[in-house]
Amino acid sequence: MSEAALLQPAVKADKRLIVPLDVPTANEARALVAGLGDAVSFYKVGLELFATDGMALARELKSQGKQVFLDWKLHDIGTTVQRAAAALAQADCGDFLTVHGEPQVMASAVRGRGTGSQLKILAVTVLTSLDDADLHEMGYPESVRALVERRIHQAIAAGCDGVISSPREAELARALGGKDFLVVTPGVRPDWSAKNDQARAATPLDALKAGASHVVCGRPITAANDPQAAALRVAAELAQAG
Repeated sequence: MSEAALLQPAVKADKRLIVPLDVPTANEARALVAGLGDAVSFYKVGLELFATDGMALARELKSQGKQVFLDWKLHDIGTTVQRAAAALAQADCGDFLTVHGEPQVMASAVRGRGTGSQLKILAVTVLTSLDDADLHEMGYPESVRALVERRIHQAIAAGCDGVISSPREAELARALGGKDFLVVTPGVRPDWSAKNDQARAATPLDALKAGASHVVCGRPITAANDPQAAALRVAAELAQAG
């Protein structure tokens, strides 16, 4: 009997777990979703799939009762971002949409989304692959934490529904945003997996305890010998947080 079969009776999909479909084609993504079955209910569709059949795939997932995180990090002049957010809200193909954490971009996305859509606008604070040295190389005089804090304040002022931040800043985001603020944390790596390119990682349980509302966990699940069992293993860890 497989590990997933052993876990299935006691563990169910956790809506706080988002699995990224970071594969080159929609058919590979469909195969991954099929293999994960009922172990996962929330998927991230990123730029790699956006460049191929991302919109069609997002609609398919929604039609299957899945939640969809459109991690497309909109970043352009205000009018363009506003129109793109309006089009995505009208298409009803996603639950979360990311935009870069700049005041004009965030405010424009919120305006474009409008009031009749359930699409949540999330601001990207600082990418989880970056650390203080990277920011200094880019010309920022402040630390990662200071920049994240500034962008959280700006996201709240712009009317965003939440932010994307590393687990290390989840507690700060929760404190500033309040109990209903969405705090989505990439860079989540269970103790039994490698960190890969995540500079500011934490375990799924630690991320939730710090204040995350959702965690994004990719390669520990999608690259596992048994992805369904790995997803259930992460769900079991999340369940410990209540």
